[in-house]
Amino acid sequence: MRISLEQARRKILKGEVVGIPTETVYGLAASLNNPSAIDQIFSLKGRPATNPLIIHIAQVTQLRDYAISMPGDITRLTQAFWPGPLTIVLPAKQEVVPTKARAGLSTAAFRMPAHSLTLALIEWLGPLVMPSANLSGKPSATSREHVEADFGENFPVLDGGKCQKGVESTILHYENRTWHIVRLGALAPEAFLPVLGYAPEIVESHSNDGILCPGQHLRHYAPQAKLLLDQPLQKYAGVVIGFSDRVYPAASKVLVLGPSTDAVKCAENLFGVLRQLDVEQIGEAAVDLGFPDHGLWITIAERLMRAAEVDSSSL
Repeated sequence: MRISLEQARRKILKGEVVGIPTETVYGLAASLNNPSAIDQIFSLKGRPATNPLIIHIAQVTQLRDYAISMPGDITRLTQAFWPGPLTIVLPAKQEVVPTKARAGLSTAAFRMPAHSLTLALIEWLGPLVMPSANLSGKPSATSREHVEADFGENFPVLDGGKCQKGVESTILHYENRTWHIVRLGALAPEAFLPVLGYAPEIVESHSNDGILCPGQHLRHYAPQAKLLLDQPLQKYAGVVIGFSDRVYPAASKVLVLGPSTDAVKCAENLFGVLRQLDVEQIGEAAVDLGFPDHGLWITIAERLMRAAEVDSSSL
């Protein structure tokens, strides 16, 4: 159900959960200061309590209200990438960050989204907690229609159009005086090179108590369909997830990500294609993995592997 910015503000003030847009994916938003609304998010999504939420802010100065300490080079990161698809994990002030939002961890994740509607809401209401607006484990939502498909046509959604990035934010964690990527996302590792002087290593980082950030469960972003990642495509007679500039002569249908030369466009369309499998009740699809192993293509490969329930830790 499409709602206005003012309606979204009122609903969140009343303790309701609302679907709202970001440049990456749509999120399920609730006030950081409303524990019952945070509980609703976990209940709506079927989200494990061990999976923390991201705190969305509108001003860099708000970090000091919720983080105990910040690495010295964090200013360079925020100046370069905020607002934008970067999430930073920091030690949290546990007395002001609800336990459920941080999944009982000593850290919390922070981001400043690059969407005017969502930034306006945060300016009015203060920090919002948001996971992606999809049922837990399913492909993320990149349009209002995707949110309604998961939560019903009457679920309130602030319509901000199709998400431009199409995959979630990149998450960085600071450890041993170095930044590490703990979730691949819309910012490729090499994007950080001119800012940090190095490309952060990709790690599967966990705390002593559980996962450190969203997106670290093996089954994630997954449609009902079985994805085949090693299928020879020239003779495959089923449905293929592929590229607009390639020919799949035996395929019964091709679901197009975009050109094989445009990782940005393919990332933008990725979750829509995975959702189309379920809409059309397609039981199996072969995936064309013939693309580079660097840049944003790494994120696309990781999302496809998780959607196929294949361990991506070797990336």
